[in-house]
This record gives sequence, structure tokens and C-alpha cells, in this order.
Amino acid sequence: MHNSAALLRLMQLASPALPVGAYAYSQGLEHAVAERWVSDEQSAAAWIIGLLANALANLDAPVLVRLHAAWQANDVEAVRYWNRYLQASRESAELLAEDRHLGGALARLLGDLDVGEAIEWKRSAPSFATMFALAAARWAIACSDTVSGFLWSWSENQVAAAIKLVPLGQTAGQRILSRAVTAIPPVVEHAISLADDDIGFLAPALAIGSARHETQYSRLFRS
Repeated sequence: MHNSAALLRLMQLASPALPVGAYAYSQGLEHAVAERWVSDEQSAAAWIIGLLANALANLDAPVLVRLHAAWQANDVEAVRYWNRYLQASRESAELLAEDRHLGGALARLLGDLDVGEAIEWKRSAPSFATMFALAAARWAIACSDTVSGFLWSWSENQVAAAIKLVPLGQTAGQRILSRAVTAIPPVVEHAISLADDDIGFLAPALAIGSARHETQYSRLFRS
């Protein structure tokens, strides 16, 4: 990335300080820990990197690529199509509610940051990726960098949740993030090259863990 302003904007979008409430969600990881599917650094890394390299690589990342292109082309119909597609692919009520909550929060924030198109989306509960792509397109962030930042932000939130839940030490968390650094570039390449008909994934443990988390007796996270 040669545009320093775009780089700084990407860091802003991917920062844990972004006020959208992502810290409140574990995406099924809390139930995985409760069931001892995840119990140490090795299993936490397997869960996080596994979802990154399979689930996000085949759904969120390639849809983000298409959303970024649609916003750049001002193709609102394509934006709406891929927004619906992504939300229809969520496998539990919690995962859908999380996506809509984060997307709505980012839409409100972008409206306050003078990204005008975000204002009309505030009441329609868009997906987080939809608003992330809008910001990236308007701030001249390249597609591959946009996907990298999105995946890094997701990985960092998952590691932060694992540190609290397993629990893990901070150094263990950094080791998992170092593995994410290695895993993300091929995921980006895969997402950019994936055909429309090949988008989608199957992650039964994620779906089961998220659905069961809805009635879990004791919870720290909202998903």
C-alpha cells in the first residue's frame, strides 16, 4: 500500500477502538470453550485459524470483494444483493443479529464521518462487511488491503475473546495472531479468485456452538 492516508484509514477500520461493539461477541467460541472443544492455545488456534482459512475464506471474504467492487461502481443493486446473500448465509439467530448490530453501528459511525451513503443504511441493519466495504471504497483502500484488514480485525477479536475465555496469556494470543499473519494472504488471494457459484461454506461446529450459546446458562459474550 503506497497511499499513506489509505493505510491510516485501513488501520482505523481494523482497530479494536472502532466503536461498533465487536468486543461483545465471540461467534460461538464461548460455547466451544464451555464444551471443552477449545481448552488451550493449540485448540484455540485450530478453531480461529480453521474458521479463518475455511469459513471466512469462502463466504465473508469473497462477498467483501464483491461489495467493494459494487461500491466503487456505485452499483447499489449489487450492494443490496450481496448484503442479502451474506445475511441469508448466517447459520444462527445470534450470528445474524451480531452481523446486523455491527453493520448498523458502523453505518451510524460512517454517517458521522461524512460518508454520506451510510446514512440511508442506518435503519436497514446492513451487514458489517457491507459498511466496511463502503468505507474502504470511499477512502480509496485497495480491495486486497480491505480484505486483509477485515480478516485481521476478525482474528484480533477472536483472539481477544479466547484470552478471556480459555483463558490464555497475552503471549499465547500473540502466537495465534502470528499464525493469522501467515494465514491471511492466501485467504485474500483465494477470495479474490473465487467464482460466484463457489461462495459458501459448511462449519457444523460453529453453527451448533452458536445456536446452543443462545440458551447457555452463563455467558460473557452475546454470541
